[in-house]
Amino acid sequence: MITENVDVLVIGAGPSGCVSASYLKNNNIDVKIVEKSKFPRYVIGESLLPRCMDHFEEVGLLEGLNNQNFEKKYGARFMKKEKVCNFDFSKKYTDGWDWTWQIPRDDFDLILATETQKKGVPIDFENEVIDISFDGSNSNTTIKDKDGVIKMIHSKFVIDSSGYGRVLPRLLNLDIPSKLPDHSSIFSQVKEQHRPEGKEGTLITFDVLQKNVWLWVIPFSNGNTSIGFVGPTDFINSFKGTPSEVLSEMLKLSDYYYDRFKDEVFLFEPKVIQNFSKSIKQLHGKGYALTGNSTEFLDPIFSSGVTFATESGLLAAKLALREIKNEKVDWDTEYTAYIGKGVDVFSTYVNEWYKGNLQKLFFHQPENPEIKKQICSVLAGYVWDETNPFVKKHDRVITSMAHLIDLEIAQQQKAAKPN
Repeated sequence: MITENVDVLVIGAGPSGCVSASYLKNNNIDVKIVEKSKFPRYVIGESLLPRCMDHFEEVGLLEGLNNQNFEKKYGARFMKKEKVCNFDFSKKYTDGWDWTWQIPRDDFDLILATETQKKGVPIDFENEVIDISFDGSNSNTTIKDKDGVIKMIHSKFVIDSSGYGRVLPRLLNLDIPSKLPDHSSIFSQVKEQHRPEGKEGTLITFDVLQKNVWLWVIPFSNGNTSIGFVGPTDFINSFKGTPSEVLSEMLKLSDYYYDRFKDEVFLFEPKVIQNFSKSIKQLHGKGYALTGNSTEFLDPIFSSGVTFATESGLLAAKLALREIKNEKVDWDTEYTAYIGKGVDVFSTYVNEWYKGNLQKLFFHQPENPEIKKQICSVLAGYVWDETNPFVKKHDRVITSMAHLIDLEIAQQQKAAKPN
């Protein structure tokens, strides 16, 4: 059997894996990536948050990405019938990046992988992890390539950045049910023939059709636009027909976007992801760490997926480097607790969105500029800034503010009634 030896094995060549491997290579660690797919490949997660720009910059991947002229994302628009709420990343509470990108992931991930390879990181595409065993912190990972050839990789540490593949969670039986509601999505892309001019044509929008059903519209610089619906699994499954027929029928739910997309042809048969929220027993173990969608996947409403992937990927690489150098690492505190804080904040926002409380804050008029700045920082991915009240008090501030809005509306209605 073919055998290899590396310091760190990274599973998955997506954003998390490339950030992890780039950081380690920058610090002279012998690192290798194995990736089951052949790039370019399609994957969901096409809207980034400003926070992840910090990660790309820190590991030296930003320049290569910036040269691709991806569509810049300066904020996001939320719509609910005639109500509109616009968030501008330049008007947020926390200092940080004021923009990011809307990206076709097949192109984006290919560039990331190419830039990572330029650093000297080998990436074995079409190589699948089929088994792993640990001897203390050292591991033996069994890999099968596209031709069925088996090889073994010995490493001092493994970082699982396999995303939806969830390699170590499957092999080590780490999956547990998510506490979030059972939601599903259906999505595709179109090549817009008559995209509106200016900002209207390129602005990322979340069109709220019911309290717990919404449509995303994510325009790319190549002229394609990603469109997809998210809602309770029972609701998504209530539409009958082929995926194309279902998505076409669901577009009729949007008064605002139906005319724009009704005559467009889907670039691929729409894909359906059932009950997409995932959770995990633990984020690390002796000799390994899980990052990105290999751990928690929350909900696409606030586009947090790639940001959690790069945040956790970079942190896991930093801690793995220290461990390889025989420094003491408290993984529970420095990794699990830290990542957990961010997950808790976004989980609250997801739950309060579907309860309707966060929607009340978004669409309430007149707007409170200071509150909006604090919420905008969360939507930009700065969910570890505990000087922000909407981070530090996330578990109660949204509910409290929504209650105040209800009281205000009740008083207005009472005052409007004739004596």
